[in-house]
Amino acid sequence: MIAFEHVHKTLGQTRVLHNFSLPAKKNEITCIIGPSGCGKTTILQLLAGLGHPDAGRITGIKGMRVSYVFQDPRLLLWKTVAQNIAFVLQDTVHPAKQQELIRKYLTMTGLYEYRDNFPKALSGGMKQRLALCRAFAYPHDLLLMDEPFKSLDTPLRLGLVRQVARMWQEKPRTVIFVTHEIMDALLLGHRIIVLSARPAAVLDDIRIDVPLAQRNVLQEPLPASHARLIALLEGENKKYFPDL
Repeated sequence: MIAFEHVHKTLGQTRVLHNFSLPAKKNEITCIIGPSGCGKTTILQLLAGLGHPDAGRITGIKGMRVSYVFQDPRLLLWKTVAQNIAFVLQDTVHPAKQQELIRKYLTMTGLYEYRDNFPKALSGGMKQRLALCRAFAYPHDLLLMDEPFKSLDTPLRLGLVRQVARMWQEKPRTVIFVTHEIMDALLLGHRIIVLSARPAAVLDDIRIDVPLAQRNVLQEPLPASHARLIALLEGENKKYFPDL
């Protein structure tokens, strides 16, 4: 289990995390949802080693290989689709295995025919699919996803959410997925952690035991969980907008 234990973190003059504790089970998808600016990205950055707690500790991540999907794809524009994936595999995967992984993930996401194209020839959704391929292909123990579908329209976003579920089912690993979209969390999360306005505290920890392949937003327990999430987030938003 990965765990934040009484973590404190201040950025500039802003207290982002104060005595923050959170467990995340290995080989599950933990979704983190909460108001804008509450510290979701800071949590991922601490897990990735891009910062350190001011106090407290994070356990369970020592020796873990981390893969990160950002809000924007961050592709290498001078490399082809296939080369973007090969780049992250070059020091960790045998050359013969590299081509197998590239073919596998590009085929899963419908990008294999574009393997020799450069990123500038891809649409926004295709670029994000490539970013997901690269992240899943890299031999990781922990995958961090920071609102990677934020700028996409609803049909495309939901399609990518389904692809993430499919890739996870192919090889389950620990995923921490930050999102502001309730639907994404319901379709992907084994657990949904609801955070308060900053400094972040855990308001609720919702467990969804329906297998990912069987998730249907119209069937229980998803509608009840949706209503519960809406109520919690509306309560937190009133702290920012008290007149609403």
